[in-house]
Amino acid sequence: MKGQVINFTLMNNLVSAFLLFFFAQGVIWFQTNGQFIWPWFREHPITVAFTLGGFAALVFLTATRYAVEHFNGLFWPGRFIAFATGMVIFALLTYLFRGEGMNAKTIVSLILSLGIICLQIFWK
Repeated sequence: MKGQVINFTLMNNLVSAFLLFFFAQGVIWFQTNGQFIWPWFREHPITVAFTLGGFAALVFLTATRYAVEHFNGLFWPGRFIAFATGMVIFALLTYLFRGEGMNAKTIVSLILSLGIICLQIFWK
């Protein structure tokens, strides 16, 4: 990387945004799909919605702030990253908790999601 200076603050913003988006997407997965795994979630939808929804919203707000800061004020890159991280987390948690494997269509969709992430990060 001769001649290039790495801005670690911006890099930390991107890493933080990714981690927070992954975490928030996981919370949302449990919020919406927990009803099919645990009877308590099905019996207490208001509690689940307000508790997990409010928490996830705060995490999404923070992740979005980090993403916008990293991309110099642009909104779209963070939105695409949030979408793509949601696809990856959904596939992983659905497999782990429901045993739903991946067919060719799902695998192609995940590859496209990862492609979206790469476009947003590497295309200047």
